[in-house]
Amino acid sequence: METPLTGTVALVTGGTRGIGQACATQLGQLGASVLITGTSAESVDTGVRALKDSGLPRASGYVVDVRDQASIDALFDGAIGEFGRIDILVNNAGVGGGGATHELPYEAWERLIDINLNGVFRVTRSWLQRSGARERGWGRIVNIASTGGKQGVQLAVAYTASKHGVVGLSKSLAIELAPHGITVNAVCPGFVDTELSAGARARYAKAWGVTPEDVLERQNKRFPLGRHVRPDEVARLVGFLAVPDAEAITGQAMNVCGGLGQY
Repeated sequence: METPLTGTVALVTGGTRGIGQACATQLGQLGASVLITGTSAESVDTGVRALKDSGLPRASGYVVDVRDQASIDALFDGAIGEFGRIDILVNNAGVGGGGATHELPYEAWERLIDINLNGVFRVTRSWLQRSGARERGWGRIVNIASTGGKQGVQLAVAYTASKHGVVGLSKSLAIELAPHGITVNAVCPGFVDTELSAGARARYAKAWGVTPEDVLERQNKRFPLGRHVRPDEVARLVGFLAVPDAEAITGQAMNVCGGLGQY
């Protein structure tokens, strides 16, 4: 049975776990051949195996550091050689981190901005140069930002700045690429049940002198939904934005946050 993305190829950076793995699974279920990246051979092997075990035979993976252009070039050399094209790009690779700003080492700021924002630019630029999407007149870019890309996040200046940058990049690029049949959108999760959120809870617990369980309870009380969002709930929006029927949606930053942010 033909599905909306049959015949397309999707690249999901940071696709070995969490939101990225859920996005790769969703796009594969919609018919796309799926490429994922991770930062180690072990994580990539595990991620690809999980995709194939879920019934997606056309899944492949590459070890990539989005801070390193040579690493990104090698990704596109391999991916274009293997699949011939990449129609859909999901920029998901990212890290968390934070703390009191007066104590934050510049190196920590620089690393987070370089991965979360500069990495999106590097991969996107290479995709535009190498994927053939502009020439074919069809493509999709979905950038995983955050509700922290629209409002301040306590004790997280670098993360907040990076995600605001991703939202701005998405909106600007959407205008540029609309004449080429390429849509660009940002998906903004709130608190999602992932390892990254668990790490953030540990940092807040230390800063506030409470337990991670106390932090979780405080967070859940802030959500009208009353709980963290699941990765698959984020992935369903990503999948919708990737299908041909979503062609009129571009330049948007859309929340998946259980009602945490209403903007």
